[in-house]
Order: sequence, then structure tokens, then C-alpha cells
Amino acid sequence: MSSVTARDWIASKGTPLRGEFVVPGDKSVSHRAIMLASLADGVSRIGGFLEGEDARATEAIFRSMGVRIDAPEAGSRIVHGVGIDGLRAPAAPLDCGNAGTGMRLLAGLLAGQSFDTTLVGDASLSKRPMRRVTVPLARMGARIDTGDGGVPPLHIHGGAALQGIDIETEVASAQVKSALLLAGLYASGTTTVREPHPTRDYTERMLQALGWPVEFSPGFARLEGGHRLVARDIVVPADFSSAAFFIVAATLVPGSELVLRRVGMNPRRTGLLHVLRLMGADIRETPAGEQGGEPVSDLVVRHAPLRGIEVPVEHVADMIDEFPALFVAAVHAQGATLVRGAAELRVKESDRIATMATGLRSLGAEVDETPDGATIHGSGQLRGGVVESHGDHRIAMAFAIAAQLADGEVRIGDIANVATSFPGFDTLATRAGFGLRDA
Repeated sequence: MSSVTARDWIASKGTPLRGEFVVPGDKSVSHRAIMLASLADGVSRIGGFLEGEDARATEAIFRSMGVRIDAPEAGSRIVHGVGIDGLRAPAAPLDCGNAGTGMRLLAGLLAGQSFDTTLVGDASLSKRPMRRVTVPLARMGARIDTGDGGVPPLHIHGGAALQGIDIETEVASAQVKSALLLAGLYASGTTTVREPHPTRDYTERMLQALGWPVEFSPGFARLEGGHRLVARDIVVPADFSSAAFFIVAATLVPGSELVLRRVGMNPRRTGLLHVLRLMGADIRETPAGEQGGEPVSDLVVRHAPLRGIEVPVEHVADMIDEFPALFVAAVHAQGATLVRGAAELRVKESDRIATMATGLRSLGAEVDETPDGATIHGSGQLRGGVVESHGDHRIAMAFAIAAQLADGEVRIGDIANVATSFPGFDTLATRAGFGLRDA
């Protein structure tokens, strides 16, 4: 299974954030681009591919199932698709590394294959809940064994005769929805997924772009099995979740003005923008076309004072990966910020509610946890100290932001997994003005 070498950062006050940047490609789109291009008829060229460990783990998995994937240069892939039924049995378990997205989507895709597979992951991924995908997939006829407690490894039995279903999912999760839709490619009849709240529609958009008939709207998706995917060139947009750390930092650090180019603006992904604007942020966007079927915009972010708010529940699913950064913004807002309806944060790479609350309290903030969120009392005052990221890439980057406004150095432990989603974050951050170095 995957392993990484332990690393820490020392973060401290830097300078006002300035400059024009392009953050790495979207991780979610990179996963899907490799998966669907591998199943397409013909050769697809992918630009803007994220050279992070998660996306590269998915790439390695498809290579091990007989897909030729060339890498002529960083951020570029040429995928020689094998067609919807062209994957071959791998010789060993498939290692997803730290990628929960990769594992859950693959559970659906592999449920329809003729051969057995086993999905494994690193120590963090091996603790994450998988019944949310294995149980509804079983309703379609999939046969998937999990470890004790419904966690990885997943052993997927090949040769299952999948049937389309009409299902309302218990959790609002793009990963669950996508797993069911990918299984639906191999199922007899129609697969319809209805969600309690709308989630990201990356899978639907890319299926449509590669020629598979799919009907979708917020909170709803439907497709039939028995079609084909057609290869096409895909440009992966800049990852909004990666841009979010710079958006929040530039908002908080006095004197900052940052330009972020061609950021993916999927409407099911940008809840943080709506929430920050409600808090008083100065973020301006200029549409810049489409990439990989996704709308993109140039963003200009300037420092602005924030006020605490009650985060509208309807935005929670659209910003679930951005809450660590929002917690930091809330510490520097005037008044309290209330987060509720975000229980999903407790089953990410770490328990993000507990990890952020514990770390921020150790730096002098006042944070009250609830089962599905927290109340963050804005004080604007943080001290130096030591915090643990628990191997969670988004926690590590959020505390790097917090340190830019702390009265002392902050040592951030266990940051190696930042490479899963944002390789080179520290280099880009220091160029922008962060005080950040290896411990």
C-alpha cells in the first residue's frame, strides 16, 4: 500500500499576497478524465492533468488493467482507450493511495467488469466508510466485500449482472452518485439517482462530453446502459479547492491582491465564494470560457474585513472540501460564524471538525464543536504553536493560512499528504508571499 515520508512545516507571517497564478488542475476532473478516457473508443489527450499522488494512483490503476497512458510532459496525458468492455484483470490489488474519490468511483466502475478486483489504500483511506457506496451498489446486483466495519479493502466480484435502479441516496455525495452512474454504464435498463441536496456534476458533464446520453439537473441524474464513449481531448480546469486557500489568504492578509487564472467554477463546487461574499469578501470573477466541459473564470481577490454569519445550509454540500479554510476565515471575522449540516466533515481524510477545532483552540481561538458543525468565535488573534494535520492535506494548508496572521511561528505536523492534491503548494505559496518552510 501507499506510504509517505513524514514532514512538518514552519509557517509564519509573510508579506501581503501579490501576483498572478494558475493553481494545479482539478483533482476530481483529473480522476474522471483518466477513468472515462480509458473506457472510450479512441485516443484522448488530457491537458492540465493534476500531477498529484491521488490522480496518479488512478492513472497507475488503469495502466495495470491494460490501458496505455503516455505522459509526454508534466500535466499532459495521452490515453489510448480500450472501449467500455476492454479492461483486463490486474495482476495485483489496485492501490488507491489516499484517494477516497478514486476508490469510491472505481467501486462502481469495477462492479460491472467480468473479473475480480481488490481495492486498497493508505492508512487514512483504510479507515474511511465505504458502505455508502457498497450498499446501494448491492441493490444493483454488485457483489462487494469490505473489511470489518465497512472500510477498505474492497473485494469486488466480477461477472455480476447489474440492473439499473431508481434510488434516492441517503447522503448528498458526488462520490456515491458517480459510483452508481459508473455502474449504470454496465447495467441493464436505466439508472436514476436522486439526492437529498444537489452535489457536483463532474461525472455527468464528462459522460456527456464523451458522448454517453445522460440527463441531469441539480440533485438528479439518469442514464441507460449499453452505449459507447467516444474519445476526445480534455482540458482539466484549475482546481477550485486548491484556489480556495489563496482566496481565503488574500482576503485575510491586509494589503493583498491576487489574480487566479482559469479556475474551475462548477456551480456545485463554488459554495465558498457565496459564503465569503456574505461575510464581506471582495472577490471579482471574469468568465473565461470552458475547459473539460467545466466553466472557468479568472478571479481577482483583495483583502477585505469579514463579519461572522450563519452559513446557509444550502451551500454546505457545495463547499464541503473548503471548510478547513473557512474555519480560518471565521476566526478573523467580526462576530461568530455558525456551521451546521456538515456532518460529512467527520468522515473525510480526518475528522475535519475535530481537527480544525483542536488546532485552532491551541492557537488561541474559541471554537465550539457540534455533531454536524461548529461555532467559531471571531477574535482575529492567534498565537504561535504546534498543530497536527493528521495527514489531511486540506487541514495542513488551512493552518498555513492561519499562521499568516498569528503572533508567532506555527509548526504544522504531518503535511506530506499535501502532495496528493496540491504538489508544489509550498513553492507557490511562498511566491505569493506566505511565510512557509520545511521544518
